[in-house]
Amino acid sequence: MDKTKDSKDGSLFLFPLNSWKLFGRLRCAFFSIVPIPIAAEEFAQRLRQARRKAPRPPQEGEEFGVRVGSGFKRLALPLTPALSPSRGRGSRSGLSSRFYLRLVLPALFTAALPGAAQAAVFNPTSFTLANGLQVIVVPNHLAPVVNQMVWYKVGAADEVPGKTGLAHYLEHLMFRGTRNVAPGDFSKLIAAQGGNDNAFTSWDYTAYFETVAADRLPMIMGLEADRMRHLRVTPETATPELQVVLSERQQRTDNDPHGRFNEEVRRALLPRHPYGVPVIGWRKDIEKLSVADAEKFYRRHYAPNNAVVVISGDVKPETVMRLAASIYGPIPKSDVPPRRSLPSAPMPTKERLRRVDPGIDLAQIQINAVVPSRTTQKGREAYAFEVLSEVLDSGEVGLLYRHLVQDKAIASGIGASYDPDSRGDALFSIAASPAPKTRPKVLETALQEELRALAQQGLEPALIEAAKARLIRAAIFARDSLMAPGYVFGSALATGRSVADVEDWPARIEAVTVDEVNAALRAMESSPRKITALLLPDPKGSGSRRSSAAPVSLHDGGSR
Repeated sequence: MDKTKDSKDGSLFLFPLNSWKLFGRLRCAFFSIVPIPIAAEEFAQRLRQARRKAPRPPQEGEEFGVRVGSGFKRLALPLTPALSPSRGRGSRSGLSSRFYLRLVLPALFTAALPGAAQAAVFNPTSFTLANGLQVIVVPNHLAPVVNQMVWYKVGAADEVPGKTGLAHYLEHLMFRGTRNVAPGDFSKLIAAQGGNDNAFTSWDYTAYFETVAADRLPMIMGLEADRMRHLRVTPETATPELQVVLSERQQRTDNDPHGRFNEEVRRALLPRHPYGVPVIGWRKDIEKLSVADAEKFYRRHYAPNNAVVVISGDVKPETVMRLAASIYGPIPKSDVPPRRSLPSAPMPTKERLRRVDPGIDLAQIQINAVVPSRTTQKGREAYAFEVLSEVLDSGEVGLLYRHLVQDKAIASGIGASYDPDSRGDALFSIAASPAPKTRPKVLETALQEELRALAQQGLEPALIEAAKARLIRAAIFARDSLMAPGYVFGSALATGRSVADVEDWPARIEAVTVDEVNAALRAMESSPRKITALLLPDPKGSGSRRSSAAPVSLHDGGSR
């Protein structure tokens, strides 16, 4: 998929990024894997321009049409009159909102749980349809736009040996047509309304999202419900798309020095483990994937009772309830097999990895350690690691940046990253690039000594308290982001966490102690499940040789 859009494909990036850092501080850390979403105001302006020529939004209980190229696509909006909101006082064609909420919703939902009054972050409304689909609603009235994210609780870690890359391949095929939407028309329909869409795959989940004008919400819900149930996987569409995936792997991994290096590092750190396999898959496995493989994977894992929908933006929870019941509610639940538990991370095959590549000009030094996630922690270690990451990497006030970039001037860039939303163990990663005229070995030694000294001496309480305050402020700022609720709730719920876990996050960060953060630092620094990796330029390589070895950009026009 397109590199600017396939934003969290784990096959492309080694380092995770905490969602609060991304959406709260509105900046990308050194190892950013998700581009900052477009500002709500700018997007709203684009929508206003597009809507001047757009048709009237679809109304409940009728069909809607969207022009695609020279044709006209017509889709049915599956809302029955019995579930439509009242058209006005005394109307017999619809149900009053009060009657609907008191009598109809209990029959449609297995649970309807508005956000608790003490909710600390997004104050969401959460409900579950009778078919098992969990829906989260986060109103945000800053602009007349809405974002929908659909998360399926399946990713690369759920694949079987020999079928690596299947989850990512199916993500591509989800855009290749259903019974009602022709191949390639999904994105065209949304673009015709001034919106945008995309998807991404990781080890633990696959997610799809759209952003449109708020009154187009029924349309995008209908499109997602359609492909949740009626995807068509045919040789005519699946075979060419497999070549697109192979081209994507060639461009982003095989032909890219950093892609090759990151893949090798992760495989050495997590041998014989699902997290050690690239999300995009091994080439030899991708080449053997079949139409039957994709169809079986789709039928096995894509179902409402294995999905989470997050709606955020200029909406009312009651309206989303009615739409979800009418659009997603008719989809039957499936017999989804339970997810197999992930094994503990094994010992790495090597403690140190060094590669020289003529395709790069700037060296990179990485330290990657396996640490507990929110799922595998025994206490609250994950929250301590989040605070530790903020202490070490917080832009120019980050401890490593101040010591190695500003004070010693031996690094040109440095950062730390940790993402606790994982079904298995997580990675705590640090990477740095040397300053001009600084040998990589000098920076590597200084970085190791810095971490060792900090672990022995302990971090100052003031640094830890300041980091906690920044993280808690980030949660406040995240409320203004259109896409933050989708990412935060989706990744949490897809990995076994709850709505309460997200809403209680600031309080749990506040409760982290100085001793717990220092214990996390010592555990990371002394971990036996750790690898130090160096990617170095070839000092003997000529300019022409470096140019010939540089990454190749493919322009086949086939990748999303």
